[in-house]
Amino acid sequence: MDTTVEIKPANERELVLTRVLNATPAQLFKAWTTPALMTQWFAPKPYETPIVEIEPRDGGKFRTVMTGPDNFHMDSTGVLLEVEKDRRIIFTDAFGPDWKPTEKAFFTAEILFDDLGDGRSRYTAIARHWNVEDARTHETMGFHGGWGQVATQLEAVASKL
Repeated sequence: MDTTVEIKPANERELVLTRVLNATPAQLFKAWTTPALMTQWFAPKPYETPIVEIEPRDGGKFRTVMTGPDNFHMDSTGVLLEVEKDRRIIFTDAFGPDWKPTEKAFFTAEILFDDLGDGRSRYTAIARHWNVEDARTHETMGFHGGWGQVATQLEAVASKL
């Protein structure tokens, strides 16, 4: 079971979700960097992520395809800016493969895994937006509810590894 921990964003362009999860940083990192595992948890139900491509290294490709009700389809390709095994993943949609700028950058995400001992971790997801309008749009889209549900789904997958 996850426990919500409140962390205040650094500024108005940032959204933050922090949870205590029953999984180790190594388990969470593996669930984040293994496509077959990511397809099981990356989208809040009833949405799905049938396609995940990830090269877990600095500069590696990060692509997800989400599908859902009412013919929802979102294909997002970005790049991993920083990957620190079992500690941190930073990715952005500002660039695609080969560092080609995308048409419209929406956010950069920093995912942190902090070891709390006893098989638990503090999981923090920070979404940094280019402007306040994009941050509010993301919040209205359901950032906290959606990413919160995804954190619970992540915990269910990672805790079994």
